Amino acid sequence: MEPRELDAGRHSVSTKSGEISYIDIGTGPAALFVHGVGTNAYLWRNVIGPLATVRRCLAIDLPLHGQSPVSPGQDLSVAALATVLEDFCDALGLASIDLVANDTGGAVAQVFAARNSRRLATFTLTNCDTEGNLPPDGFKPIVDMAAAGELAPAMAAMMEDITAARDAAFGSAYEHPADTDPEIIRAYLEPCVGTPERAREFERLLTSLDPGDLKAVEPQLRELQVPTLVVWGDDDPFMDVSWAYWLRDTIPGVTKVVTVDGGKLFFPEERPGDLIAPLTEHWAAHPAH
Repeated sequence: MEPRELDAGRHSVSTKSGEISYIDIGTGPAALFVHGVGTNAYLWRNVIGPLATVRRCLAIDLPLHGQSPVSPGQDLSVAALATVLEDFCDALGLASIDLVANDTGGAVAQVFAARNSRRLATFTLTNCDTEGNLPPDGFKPIVDMAAAGELAPAMAAMMEDITAARDAAFGSAYEHPADTDPEIIRAYLEPCVGTPERAREFERLLTSLDPGDLKAVEPQLRELQVPTLVVWGDDDPFMDVSWAYWLRDTIPGVTKVVTVDGGKLFFPEERPGDLIAPLTEHWAAHPAH
């Protein structure tokens, strides 16, 4: 779906964690889609359109991303963003949801799932941070730049050439970065780094990626019986496919690991069919109540 089509289903809701913008299309049981750092709900644009006939698809913009604002000093840790999901579900009265996540959103979703297993009908993780790989080694230089206050000015200069920004920020996240619409890249980056103030907040977010947040919920993950699907692009330089099997060996509810040959971090955007097929099979096998 094109962004303008998605935005026809855009809404905003006041939560305990602040105002949250989200896309809401389709009918049926609720499926909640969670993006990672530096993207937004548009990441799921090619997935939720085809699924709107079988699910009420809700794609959230996390604070500082897309059209969701951030408050000065707001806690942007993984654990706090999991609380954002909880508050969002409370505000909309969502229960028995199908939770789907990518990238840092997968770490947020793991914390949410550990705390709220009874709210989940199913759980699906695509390439994402895990305990022991948060942040991934390949991403640590960016975090170091943020900690030194060097990322914000670098991104400001980069935004003057959106193609250069795409290649620098996301080149290794796409299988075919040159085929990505520059306006999508702009829609991802402008809310995060489009002003000096937001760029500083983005630096603060990156330096809030505490591996302790996932470590703290590992005992609950090791008891999580929610039917869980893992779909993993096997050519991701940040999240090696071995982490998919770590999740399988950690979460007892994992029913299947599906690998996407040649897939990168953002394969749900580039190759939506490789997620839609196993996801619909997973949902059919474990229907929401």
